[in-house]
Amino acid sequence: MTRSVQALAYSRPSVLESSQAGQLLGLETAGGLTPRGTEAHPRFFSGFLRSPRIAARGLLAVADVASARYYQRMLPSSLDPVVTGNGDRLRFESFSGCCGVYARLDVLRDGLDGAETGHGTTNVDVNHPLREALSRITTDDPLHLRVGPDEMAVTTMDGPVVEKKVPLPGRWLRGFAEAQVVSAGFDLRAELPAAEAVRFLRSLPRSSGNASRGAQWVVPAGKTLRPTTRPVTGAVCLPGPERLVALQRVLRHATALRIYGPVADGAATASAWEVVLPGMRLTLTLSPDASRGFSGEGGVLEALATDDAAADAELVSVLLAWEPRIEPADLAEQSGLTVERIRAALTRLGTAGRVGYDLANAAYFHRELPYDARRAERHNPRLVAARQLAGSGAVVVDGALAAVSSGERRYQVRERDGVLSCTCQWWADYRGRRGPCKHALAVRMVRRGATVAGGTPVAGGVR
Repeated sequence: MTRSVQALAYSRPSVLESSQAGQLLGLETAGGLTPRGTEAHPRFFSGFLRSPRIAARGLLAVADVASARYYQRMLPSSLDPVVTGNGDRLRFESFSGCCGVYARLDVLRDGLDGAETGHGTTNVDVNHPLREALSRITTDDPLHLRVGPDEMAVTTMDGPVVEKKVPLPGRWLRGFAEAQVVSAGFDLRAELPAAEAVRFLRSLPRSSGNASRGAQWVVPAGKTLRPTTRPVTGAVCLPGPERLVALQRVLRHATALRIYGPVADGAATASAWEVVLPGMRLTLTLSPDASRGFSGEGGVLEALATDDAAADAELVSVLLAWEPRIEPADLAEQSGLTVERIRAALTRLGTAGRVGYDLANAAYFHRELPYDARRAERHNPRLVAARQLAGSGAVVVDGALAAVSSGERRYQVRERDGVLSCTCQWWADYRGRRGPCKHALAVRMVRRGATVAGGTPVAGGVR
């Protein structure tokens, strides 16, 4: 497993403090990208939270996920949440240590009262004393929020005084980025009013005792959800319901619950659960199984394997401007590309951590994860293996059929209606539900004349 160490440097710890003017929540930032380039401690917001109690609980929920492992519990590992300023809102994101749960709190324009939100992405320090202080907020007395150093600190900083070093496995990086791309394939499947949302979520288990039971399903029934033992028409997969426990922090303030997912096809799938709050939204996205993270889904590998998508993604990335909502039609007009190519480029940018996906808006938003998520893309095991096969001449294409020599074995890859199937065990197990196998991916590379990493032309017999 590839692994790197992320060093987060803060000018001081984040703190909730009182003064004559009232309470101040100061969230300190580490290094990150802004429209001005890389900054050591960017400043995104200074103003008031309109619902301090709800915002505090939402931040705690995001921090809960960052420090959790919902499968094979070991010593907790935590990376401070990522914050993005999108001009009209603040987004706080985190990803679980087991790579299976993605969390995001969107504090919208209606939840903020102050100057316009800045633009950029960085980490924010959420330490244990701060968590304890946030948990003690029980009223909606005015609460001033500062994201980034105050103006005086900007000019007097001598250097970082707080440093955290966190190991980042390639699987974690890949999963955090790919959770966005998986979400882009979801549609709204159900919406529950406040009372039913609270009743349903409180009925779910809070412990991991059911984590090994496999996929569970729910189906909309009037204003509520009804459990079902199989994926009937309209059903939504609820994989590992105990993984929604972080939503319990905000239930008393919920105004609705929205559930998103793909069309049920009989197999376990990822799904997203969004609690609507006054001026905010808290969303948890669950991988298809508690024992299976997002990093191995592989639904975007074909896009990563093509040179056209890579070039298009670089062009599109130049046009992004930290928008809260990316419109493919506008990018197509600016770039001269088709909308279809824009969508493929956004898919690639999503796997590189350069855009996130907002289910409520059904649109991508611009953010740049403050670590090298593209490293995980470059080292994707199936992608690396496919490039090696394609570059070593192991692929021989003959019309709709192709032969791929891998080790001592030879596999047949067949194309039918644009879909590649293979005689390998991966295809037999998943039938394309977790993306192409390395043999099919290598065939696709050879047919498209792709290049291997580093720009070396792919070799392969075509007759």
